Amino acid sequence: MNHLHIPTLETERLVLRPFAIADGRRVQQLAGDRRVAEMTSQIPHPYPDRMAEIWIASHPMLWRNRKLAPFAVILRDSGELIGAISLRLFAQGPRAEIGYWIGVPYWNHGYATEAGREVLRFGFEDLELESIQGRHLLNNPASGRVMEKLGMRCEGVLHHGAARQGRLLDVTDYSIPAGNFRPYLRVA
Repeated sequence: MNHLHIPTLETERLVLRPFAIADGRRVQQLAGDRRVAEMTSQIPHPYPDRMAEIWIASHPMLWRNRKLAPFAVILRDSGELIGAISLRLFAQGPRAEIGYWIGVPYWNHGYATEAGREVLRFGFEDLELESIQGRHLLNNPASGRVMEKLGMRCEGVLHHGAARQGRLLDVTDYSIPAGNFRPYLRVA
């Protein structure tokens, strides 16, 4: 990894930049929506005060230790923070897991797909990853459609593959090797 600091990435409609502590209130507002929490295994509901700031403060160390490449998803035209996307980097080999959430007012506009394409490009080209995987809860088929649009292939259902608030949940796993990414590089 050649980047000392988390880089800023750009797409046609989005800027993917490092989070700032000042983003905490907006993260809590968007991620604190029950509908967002229900689609992920990592976001609690209710969303505790100061949790976003603590999470954001951990990013530089996680990046330096090559564990996480986190990005705030920002609308290019307005500067609004609308979600988050990241690559969780694995210690075992050049691979990672993509994860993302978009605030409810911004669902169904293609933002997750657009951000995902750029993060996959970054992972394969800049981080030289060989494989990127993703997973979604079974109750979130829209996330599976995003992964399919990114060129990821469904690998199957993993029973009890995630936990949320003490409950085991089934997930659908997806993956894409670096060699299969090129056809999906740009939004059509």
